[in-house]
Amino acid sequence: MNGSHDGSAEVLRIPVADGELELHRWPAADPAAPVVLALHGITANGLCWTRVARQLAGRVTLLAPDLRGRAGSAAIEGPFGIGAHAGDVAALLAALDLPQVVLTGHSMGAFVAALAAARYPGLFSRLLLIDGGVGFPAPTDLGPDELITAVIGPAMTRLKLTFPDREAYRGFWQQHPAIAGSWSPAVDVYVQHDLVGAEPELRSSCRLDAVRVDGVDVFSAEVLAAVHELAMPSELLWAQRGLLGEEQGLYDPGRLAAAALEDTGLVTRMVPGTNHYTVLIGEHGAGVVARHLLAAAGLSGD
Repeated sequence: MNGSHDGSAEVLRIPVADGELELHRWPAADPAAPVVLALHGITANGLCWTRVARQLAGRVTLLAPDLRGRAGSAAIEGPFGIGAHAGDVAALLAALDLPQVVLTGHSMGAFVAALAAARYPGLFSRLLLIDGGVGFPAPTDLGPDELITAVIGPAMTRLKLTFPDREAYRGFWQQHPAIAGSWSPAVDVYVQHDLVGAEPELRSSCRLDAVRVDGVDVFSAEVLAAVHELAMPSELLWAQRGLLGEEQGLYDPGRLAAAALEDTGLVTRMVPGTNHYTVLIGEHGAGVVARHLLAAAGLSGD
């Protein structure tokens, strides 16, 4: 089935194990143009890439699925985990009969991308991680829900809330400390795609069971090791600030040094003036990501 949520992305349903993924496709003007596969974060959906797609200006075909348990793919009841998402990536590329693609992911999607690249290296020409993908062992004194809350904070709370209408959900996001000042029609497209249900009890589409499993699995040994096993040119763009716009981001030079990346070949670059969200959905961050994706696809970023 084809259609459109926002007038710019085609919508397809792609069969994978246990169900179908909803896939958003921004086609290039040239059918032979390179393809980029883009993976979203733990409580996001594929339309978080809308602003990046517009910055790419039709020079590559951008594919962005709703990962299982989210938005248009919420009907998949499991299994969940980073490995399940990586398997879906391989299944999606097989279903579309695509040659090597550029793979990118943001936040949890970066961990999925790293694991997919480690498991299926022949499917990808280059890898771009965005504020994720490089992990650290979990604190041993925290239970699963405590661990997830420590990592993604208010995002877990949002999944349990209801909203009387779409304007209320829009207002909720416009007050988010990391997003205030960066609102745009592209961001609105993304957050509205998350809503399901009926007024006055609209809610996020993200399945809590999926978020719990995926959040804990980020700390598994295989996922932590993936970034050390990459066989293609790879890069990490990391945001200067954190999930709430706080000064401390997920990464900094000290944390990256502790990750012992010297032998991986992974190139790391900070994106100044961005936080965990705006590195992808803000105008400046989306522009930086688009330029790096164009370069990864062998095209000029100018």
